[in-house]
Amino acid sequence: MTRSDKHLGILAIGLSALAGFVDAVGFIHLGGFFLFSVSANTTLLGIGLAEGSARAAVAAGLIGTFVLGVMAGSIVLHRARHHPRAAVLVLVCMLLLIAASLSAFGVAHGPIVAMALAMGAANSVFERDDEANSDLTSFTAPLVKLGEKIAGTDEGNGRGWSHYLLLWLGFVLGAVAGAGIYQMVALGTVWVAAVAAALLAFAATRIEKGGAAALPGIFDA
Repeated sequence: MTRSDKHLGILAIGLSALAGFVDAVGFIHLGGFFLFSVSANTTLLGIGLAEGSARAAVAAGLIGTFVLGVMAGSIVLHRARHHPRAAVLVLVCMLLLIAASLSAFGVAHGPIVAMALAMGAANSVFERDDEANSDLTSFTAPLVKLGEKIAGTDEGNGRGWSHYLLLWLGFVLGAVAGAGIYQMVALGTVWVAAVAAALLAFAATRIEKGGAAALPGIFDA
């Protein structure tokens, strides 16, 4: 694995933590729905349809909004001439800032829509790296890769099992932080997420400029 790959690995872990953070905030605020874990929302959609309950409409709306975010992130990634990953993360940051601002002004559903769009867009950061992308689209994917690595049945792209363990732990710790801060400031927590996204965008810019040496190499031998 090259030094650039190692620092992209760090970026992926940071993005996983951000996803866990926002997902936890959304889950608590919505009373059981997710902003990032679309597979879980799909299950809720099926349950809602079977029950004939309103939860089906909520789940469907969140899934559709997430897909729109993916589309927006993908467009930005492919049209950005310089630093495409950083450009997507700037979009994520802007959407989270919009969510936080709408919350501050007391807009009812606006913050959730903007947060769901942000989580969809975040999935496009590693769109050009098929394996990294598969790691981020679901919090279960790192566990699948971890099991395959430990079993020795998947060589992957040179990343060891520790990478996938850290991706999962990043999501978990992000969720812990999001849930904890939400208890204190409710949707004001989204301001923290926006700052985190801005820091990830800065890190992505450094990496894409070839300045990854300025970032901590936690995977360095």
